[in-house]
Parts: sequence; structure tokens; C-alpha cells
Amino acid sequence: MSAKKRTYVEVGKLVTSAVCIALCYVLPFLTGQIPEIGGMLSPMHIPVFICGFICGPAYGAVVGAVSPLLRSLTLHMPPLLTALAMAFELAAYGYFSGKLYRMLPKKNVYIYVALIISMLLGRIVWGSAMFIISGIAQNTFTFSAFIAGAFTSAVPGIICHILLIPPVVMALKKARK
Repeated sequence: MSAKKRTYVEVGKLVTSAVCIALCYVLPFLTGQIPEIGGMLSPMHIPVFICGFICGPAYGAVVGAVSPLLRSLTLHMPPLLTALAMAFELAAYGYFSGKLYRMLPKKNVYIYVALIISMLLGRIVWGSAMFIISGIAQNTFTFSAFIAGAFTSAVPGIICHILLIPPVVMALKKARK
């Protein structure tokens, strides 16, 4: 690949990443009026996954790490400790979705495989971060709180992500050809 082409590709990834950060910032406003729904649908996760798939693991991880902290520091939502745990979780989502997408065969079904594995790994990272943050803040974070936060209350978001993200990635992949 020529230097000019490589520069063009990198600029495209930077622009896409910036758009994904902007989407992470504004999408929660769509569901923010009803916090229970916003928490269940996890709108910030969508652009992070898409960035990981489209731009790669490094860009996806950076978008995932920066977005909740930026939103917390400017809008105070999510609260800082929650945003810190989310930063680790979303960074894992962005990294693993990009890494797995590149490692697995290039058939559309593997977009779903990469997404689901990334979702599981990101939730484990979130649980670990919450456990450490809770220990530092002298709170308790039990295994049942992990299951409730990572899976039970997250079912609507999981379904939304499985229905929405792969078709978007497939459409972007098709448009790139």
C-alpha cells in the first residue's frame, strides 16, 4: 500500500472514530429521559462496537475508553465511578470486536460471533473493574450484582445490539467494496 493510500485510510479511521465518539456523546440523550430504558439499551455501546468492527481494535478501544469519561466529565452522566468502569468495559468491547472481526473468517455470520464473544468479554471486564472500584470506594459488589448488571437487566440492550450492529457492519462492509 502506498504512503498516500495509507494516510488516506488512517485519516478515514480517525474521522470515523471521531464520529463514533460524538455518537456516544449524543445517543444517550435519546433514551436519557427515561433512565431505566437508557440503562437497559446501553446506547453508548453501539458506536463503540461499530468503531471496533470498522476501524480496528486500537481505534475501538480508544473510542470505548474515552467516550464515557468525556461524557462524565462534561455532563456528569454517567457518574465518575460508573464512567470509569464503563471506560474499561467499552474499551474491551471496541478492542475485542475489532480483533475478533479480523481474526475470524470474513463471512457475515462471524460478525455475530465476534459481537457475542466481545459482549461476554466486555461484561467480564466490567465486572472486574466494578469489583476493584467498589473495593477502593469501600462498597460491596457481589456476584449477584454482577449477574444482574451484566446480564439480567441488560437483556434488552443485548437484543438491541444483536439486531442492530451486525446489519450496520454488513452495510458498511458492502458500501466499502
